[in-house]
Amino acid sequence: MQPMKLSVLAIILGLLFALPHVYGVAKPGAFAAWARQFPRYTPLGYVLMMMATLWFLANLKQESISDFASFKPALYTLFAAVGIGACLFVKDYLPVRGLAVLWLLLAKLMVDTARWVETEWRLVITTWAYVWVFFGMWFTISPWRLRDLINWATASERRTRLLSGMRLGFGIFIIVLGLTVYKSAESTAVAEPAPAPPALQTPSR
Repeated sequence: MQPMKLSVLAIILGLLFALPHVYGVAKPGAFAAWARQFPRYTPLGYVLMMMATLWFLANLKQESISDFASFKPALYTLFAAVGIGACLFVKDYLPVRGLAVLWLLLAKLMVDTARWVETEWRLVITTWAYVWVFFGMWFTISPWRLRDLINWATASERRTRLLSGMRLGFGIFIIVLGLTVYKSAESTAVAEPAPAPPALQTPSR
């Protein structure tokens, strides 16, 4: 499978991050009401948790370490059961738990994709990924923290609009990086010829 380019990933991430906050800037009251419902909106939790489970199983399928090859069938069953079991028995704050796992998986994709792009600006994506790792672990352990954070961030329409505007600006910034810096770095890498292998030395007699 062809790996995703960082420029494409940045544009997708920027759009997904920015678009909801257009609504937050335009209609902060309605956006705040929706955001406060998210942590306990169980139907969405089912979708997020199953997405996370399928993504994790796809990563497991691509794992090439031979030591795990014989255990893969058992691991598929185990992790599928964990994902389904969470939907059945851990419904409290299920959307938060599903989102937290998706953040962890997305962070892995971001770091793996940014690793080989020759520009210092890749640190923006890498740093963002580690921020998601931190919050993904934190909200997995204490999912009610996201509820508290949402309640604080949407305490007033002015605060909701301000924070939505900041997140919208960051999303646009990521899109611009994808369209310019990352795309240019990838084009440069393709244009540069690969270094020639060293010539074989014939031993002297």
